[in-house]
Amino acid sequence: MTSPGPTAPGASTPDVTLLGVRHHGPGSARAVGAALARLAPDAVLIEGPPEADGIVGLAAEKDMVPPVALLAHAVDDPARAAFWPYAEFSPEWVAIRYAVERELPVRFIDLPAAYGFADEAAADGAGAADEPAAADEPAADPIALLAEAAGHDDPERWWEDVVEHRAPGADALAPFTAVAEAMAALRAEGLAESRRDLVREAYMRRQIRAARRAGHRRIAVVCGAFHVPALAELPTVAHDRALLAQLPKKTRTDITWVPWTHRRLAQSAGYGAGIESPGWYHHLYAAGADPVPRWLARAAELLRAEDHPVSSAHVIEAVRLAETLAALRGRPLAGLTETLDAVRAVMCDGSDVALELVRDRLVIGDALGEVPDAAPAVPLQRDLARLQRTLRLKPAAAPRDLDLDLRKDTDAARSRLLHRLRLLGVEWGVPARSAVASTGTFRESWRLCWQPEFAVRIAEAAQWGTTVEDAATAKAVATARAAGELGQLTGLVETCLLAGLSTALPAVMRVLADCAALDTDVAHLAGALPALVRALRYGDVRGTDHGALKEAATGLADRVCVGLPLACVGLDAASAADLRARLDEVHGAVGLLAADGLADRWAAALHALARREPAGGPATGVPGLLRGRAVRLLLDDGRLDTEEAGRRLRLVLSAAGAPADAAGWVEGFLSGGGALLLHDPRLLALLDEWLTGVSDTTFTDVLPLLRRTFSGLEAGVRSTVGARVAAGPLDAEPSGEPAAGELDRARADAAVPVVALLLGVRPFIPRQAAGRDS
Repeated sequence: MTSPGPTAPGASTPDVTLLGVRHHGPGSARAVGAALARLAPDAVLIEGPPEADGIVGLAAEKDMVPPVALLAHAVDDPARAAFWPYAEFSPEWVAIRYAVERELPVRFIDLPAAYGFADEAAADGAGAADEPAAADEPAADPIALLAEAAGHDDPERWWEDVVEHRAPGADALAPFTAVAEAMAALRAEGLAESRRDLVREAYMRRQIRAARRAGHRRIAVVCGAFHVPALAELPTVAHDRALLAQLPKKTRTDITWVPWTHRRLAQSAGYGAGIESPGWYHHLYAAGADPVPRWLARAAELLRAEDHPVSSAHVIEAVRLAETLAALRGRPLAGLTETLDAVRAVMCDGSDVALELVRDRLVIGDALGEVPDAAPAVPLQRDLARLQRTLRLKPAAAPRDLDLDLRKDTDAARSRLLHRLRLLGVEWGVPARSAVASTGTFRESWRLCWQPEFAVRIAEAAQWGTTVEDAATAKAVATARAAGELGQLTGLVETCLLAGLSTALPAVMRVLADCAALDTDVAHLAGALPALVRALRYGDVRGTDHGALKEAATGLADRVCVGLPLACVGLDAASAADLRARLDEVHGAVGLLAADGLADRWAAALHALARREPAGGPATGVPGLLRGRAVRLLLDDGRLDTEEAGRRLRLVLSAAGAPADAAGWVEGFLSGGGALLLHDPRLLALLDEWLTGVSDTTFTDVLPLLRRTFSGLEAGVRSTVGARVAAGPLDAEPSGEPAAGELDRARADAAVPVVALLLGVRPFIPRQAAGRDS
């Protein structure tokens, strides 16, 4: 049985009018505005979370600029959150603004978000899952079914032609009547309805009854078109009560307004809305008459700003082409497809690269909404907003680069804020490579891009404190106590120093000291040292006290020096490669760590490693990769001369050595750069002699290692080595040229005039050279 209830426009019930829409459609938004102007309702009901009834009035504030979204989250677990985004072209937003500007009652009537945040098991037990009630397959897209019935294979194009591209006519309610009849026919034909939709519609009917009881006589209901048939006739109260009785227990929920972006609206995953072209839809809604010429003019302006030669003649021709394509395709107005086809053909010369720029900037866009300060927010969010204003760091949806000079107070404060937010999981800024070449520690470069979901992460981080500094400090201490590896702690120490968390640093250092004292794995110690040394370097420019850091770093370095030779014994190929990378990092860290005698102790450890026996089995010996790398590090530091390095290479490449071990030794030796082979032809000759002397089978075995080794060398080094090998035997000096190490005066004198010109001095030619020239 049913009781009289609201119906679609044109039906007999006069007090409730159902306006079925497609969410985020410019045509639907214009139609809703025209319908409300005609109906002049005394109450507006909108599909949305009822928890927002108390803050919907903020939509009238001048600081509320769409796109925005309602953010609801569970109080006890802010990660359980949901968004309801609204753009300027959203029908719901048009209805909200109509009501609040006229001070009319406006209520949201969808199922409360608190039920959605309830326990999943309880929700399943209540039948609120998304499975269809009458079919095993997911419910079909109703618009796709209507387009198919109309003979169209593209549902989006059909919907745009019949709804979004059309302006309201003389009868403002006619579009809603037609859509309601179409949806009623689909549901009557058995279009699958999910259990969750049935529960939601029961709750909406309850809210409509409540509005009637409140005495409202002209009620406008803005909801998804799919729900209109279910709301047109009200079943008995008992029927709806039975559906709602199975809902799970409500979860305590907070809700607020947050800024949103067009780019996020374009994403169908996560918190998106699945609109393929929000920038285009916004233009269709805001442009009024002649939207295509206006949009093409904006496209031309964008392309000109990117140095593309586009003139007004291009715009005129593109408009003609778009309108012609629309006529050929039987469309009432040139749509996005025709417009982009015209842009590609006329303005971009057929280039998809230039067209992609138009898609990104205009079809999608980087619009970022704003919300007033009066919107509810956790204290942490308010402190962040204060810091953003103070430091002149305005959030923006478009990515931008930010270079900071840490010697300036404002830039140093910006750096601390960005590092603290990263510690809290808010990746507003990501470290980037600067376009300005600099090796100093006083410069930082960031890539900034604000994402709407940061509002959820800030709500999650509010459990750590009410200010950004307090929250980051508490999070750092908690992370340190939960850390299981030494490398995590040293990285956290570096982060604390970068973020200026002087209160958290002592607690983190205590945990680090305890963990380092118990950790005997040299690989862990070696992996932890570089982060501490980097922290010391940053401490110099940031003016922090790093006495404890230096003591901890020196202690770690000493333990690495003592344990390194034995830690390299019996390693497999993967472990050896990992430790070789750690070896390079520790070598660089020791060079930066100014500690008495540390460099000598590290050199002694490398000497001991280089002298170890080759790996003779899985549990004995040191891999050639590590021994060769140790020799190269000693050679680069000047603690080993070329003669000794050549002797060691000769021993490794002798017939007594295993070819695989020799190939690994060569890889480690050359991984720092192959220019050494060019400066000392004897090393290249030894390598060439060994390689040409191995058997075919051995050559096949070591070839992958050698390929990997030489592929890592500089391109110029590879080509020069190849040319020298192809020129002939490497053990003889080329005729007519001086021996290795001897100065070729003739070639040097030829370069003197050029060098003098570059230096701006008068060239000096030795007397011997002058005599030869005469």
